[in-house]
Amino acid sequence: MRILLDAHVSGRRIGDALRAEGHDVLALDEDAELGALPDADVLALAAADRRILVTFNHRHFAPLLRQWAEAGQTHHGCVLVYGLDHSDFALILHGIRRLFDDRPRPEKWVDLADALTRQRASSGS
Repeated sequence: MRILLDAHVSGRRIGDALRAEGHDVLALDEDAELGALPDADVLALAAADRRILVTFNHRHFAPLLRQWAEAGQTHHGCVLVYGLDHSDFALILHGIRRLFDDRPRPEKWVDLADALTRQRASSGS
């Protein structure tokens, strides 16, 4: 999968593990300029690069995704992380892996926003 990790998702802990599994990961915390992008630009970057966005910032991205849907703008998927601490690396990775196992083809992620909660990351359901 092509993935964009938002600035508060660890490129070192999450990104490196996903890269080791063969995913193409762009982590905004690894580039100061990209890490400073406004949320709308982050979503636009993810869409332009055909990447699934993973973010803790559901408060800002949920309305942005709704605006994009209403405007007919296409994105390539978004994982909105809820109720997990930024340092819950193993649980976040497990949850992301489960979501990708459920939808292993990138085209199944187009215009889809999915929630990754503590319960879902723990159980995979």
